[in-house]
Amino acid sequence: MKVIKFGGSSSASAERIKSIIEIVKPSLSGDVSLVFSAFGGVTDQLIHLSSLALAGDNEFKKILTALEARHLETVRSLLPVNTQSGVLAQVKIQFNELENVLQGVCLVKERTTRTLDYIMSFGERLSAYIISEAFKAEGLDVEFLDARDVIRTDTHFGYAKVDFEITNRLIQQHFKHHTSTQIITGFIGSTEGGETTTLGRSGSDYTAAIFAGALQASSLEIWTDVDGMMTADPRLVKKAFPVPELSYEEAMELSHFGAKVIFPATMKPAMEHQIPIWIKNTFNPEVRGTKISASYTNGKLIKGISSMNNISLLNVQGSGLVGVVGVSMRLFSSLASEKINVILISQASSEHSICIAVESGVAKLAKKLLEKEFSHEIREALIDEVSVETDLSILAIVGDSMQHHPGSSGRMFNALGKNGINVIAIAQGSSERNISAVVRQADIAKAVNVLHDAFFLSDTKTINLFLIGTGLVGGTLLQQIQQQAKKLLTDHHLDVRLIGLANSKKMFFQMDGIDLSQWKAALSQSSQSMELTSYVDTLIQLNMPNSILIDCTSSEEVTKLYEQALAASISVVTPNKKANSASHEQYVQLKSLAKKSGAKFLYETNVGAGLPIINTLNDLLLSGDRILKIEGVLSGTLNFIFSSFNGEKAFSTIVKEAKEKGYTEPDPRDDLSGMDVARKILILARETGASLELSDISVQNLVPEDCQSAQSIDEFFTQLQQHDQYFDSLLQTATSKNEKLRYKAIVENNKAFSDNIILITTERYRERPLVVRGPGAGAEVTAAGVFADVIRIGNYSN
Repeated sequence: MKVIKFGGSSSASAERIKSIIEIVKPSLSGDVSLVFSAFGGVTDQLIHLSSLALAGDNEFKKILTALEARHLETVRSLLPVNTQSGVLAQVKIQFNELENVLQGVCLVKERTTRTLDYIMSFGERLSAYIISEAFKAEGLDVEFLDARDVIRTDTHFGYAKVDFEITNRLIQQHFKHHTSTQIITGFIGSTEGGETTTLGRSGSDYTAAIFAGALQASSLEIWTDVDGMMTADPRLVKKAFPVPELSYEEAMELSHFGAKVIFPATMKPAMEHQIPIWIKNTFNPEVRGTKISASYTNGKLIKGISSMNNISLLNVQGSGLVGVVGVSMRLFSSLASEKINVILISQASSEHSICIAVESGVAKLAKKLLEKEFSHEIREALIDEVSVETDLSILAIVGDSMQHHPGSSGRMFNALGKNGINVIAIAQGSSERNISAVVRQADIAKAVNVLHDAFFLSDTKTINLFLIGTGLVGGTLLQQIQQQAKKLLTDHHLDVRLIGLANSKKMFFQMDGIDLSQWKAALSQSSQSMELTSYVDTLIQLNMPNSILIDCTSSEEVTKLYEQALAASISVVTPNKKANSASHEQYVQLKSLAKKSGAKFLYETNVGAGLPIINTLNDLLLSGDRILKIEGVLSGTLNFIFSSFNGEKAFSTIVKEAKEKGYTEPDPRDDLSGMDVARKILILARETGASLELSDISVQNLVPEDCQSAQSIDEFFTQLQQHDQYFDSLLQTATSKNEKLRYKAIVENNKAFSDNIILITTERYRERPLVVRGPGAGAEVTAAGVFADVIRIGNYSN
């Protein structure tokens, strides 16, 4: 015997019912029984109808009429015209009966759980009956079975408990005398007195398991709308995939913590009789699905990640708990008196506190019960007032292979910590099959994605980028990422995605990643105007794992976002020198925030574009070396200008060419003023530990006085032409002395200044200073340096 159950989504329309018939036809030659839920969405509609009737709202009649029309239309679509009349008549009779019940609720303004169960039963009674007639119309030997005739329960309406001794006997007797394939109503049963009951959440799955257990079935198949039990909720994790096999215990743990494909009650009859459970997809029947059984193949360290939202944490603490026998018994007894389910428990070994997780809907009642139970201790200040923390979620990683496997919890909490996700409470059973953690509900999607990457895609990390600035450097960076993306994914297991994009006018976000070949069109067509506060707020609200804010502007305003991003555990990568050359206090604050939050603040391109200057300097310091002096030509821009300035072209022409090549800052005066070099040498000085301000730097400004006040870049170049003769004279003077024009910066004895000649002299490199040399300006090398910082963060996230 094989028992097959189809859910509401599988039978939501006539076309889907026809698909079901095709799926099960091959099995009908054997011994098989079919269990059906109500048509998709009908149970919720029935509950809604009863609520409207209870409120005296006659709108329920219109909705009831539409619901009846849906069922009648399904009959007409499934059955030949010559067989419809009897079935249509029976459906109308049931809807007349349902209307009478709802009218009664409306008149007496009362809806007991008994009445609600009866109202809800119409969903399965109608669907199974209509589907059985559809099978018959195909010439198949089937028979409709109302499960109320064989499933006996107690009178706990809404979640009735099955009397298995009587139920198993009735099922076996029924099947002994009925050889046709049975099409069975899910979800419902009846009391000894014949009153209709329901079996609770996912009751149709439970119905199928009850029949499978009673008939000692060879397998139980549950057909739904997913390809099996998934590694995580696919609504949260786009990369989730089906798990081929699970043990009963693993499936039980996952279902307890929110995996809605199968529910704990369904497992019990199957576990008791060792019946394999298959989870299959009605919309993709060729897929193998998930097999749940006692004998399974071990694979991944964990099999799945599940989560529950709308959780509250109640904390009972105080010296009155320490060493006192019976505290836990009193706590759980008081909650049990009102049937409050405790989902998670965590107690410190000091016995000073106990925290429990419950559904948020019962948190106030739970607090009231606990404070009543411990009123004496609270009054005597032996126990604090019970505190309640809301807006929480529970996530759990589940897998039999975690037993006696060191490092599972370390990997879990390391992944969460690196992404700034605070763990509020932890629980793990002695079976080591489940590690559960309570986190903020706002963090749940991020947390589940982080753990899914850590355990299922440990070889691949997704890096989510949010770029501000799409000029020469930003645009070149996107081009480089596009060119390298496939190699990074294939060879280095880094999946780099652009999620947010902004220039000075517009911003654009796309959760599943912006097509890098179409980013210009996406940004230009965006309806969102660029607003810095809104941009960073969106970045934080998206709360995506491994997020990086990239600032490819020279804007001081953008740097004001860094603190907010770092505080939210979002890494920052930037070639923009304004933040690190602002006040020393801000420099220290940014470094401190990055360290505290676990995020990275990388700015290698602040000095020397793509040259490894800052990393080299930090490596020297970390290894215990002492910096004696740093000197060099730190401006690739000025080096290009003065190297090209040989008398063949005017100085102003060379400066303009440098800007066109992307070598200068957006405003070349930032370079010629010496402030760009001053900022760079200041940053290097600060990296060595010097507490200097920009005002401490002595700077020679190369911008003529009248050019400094030019209102636009074009006006600046016009005025600069008038000073070409002055720069020619400087060149001639240097040439006459067999010298060259260069702009040099030096740090020595914790002092920094800029001058007219990059060497790093340390205690270890005293005789022959360390030389870092290469292109120090240009969009290509600067973008490459930014890209390298992004990859460093990706590798750190591993």
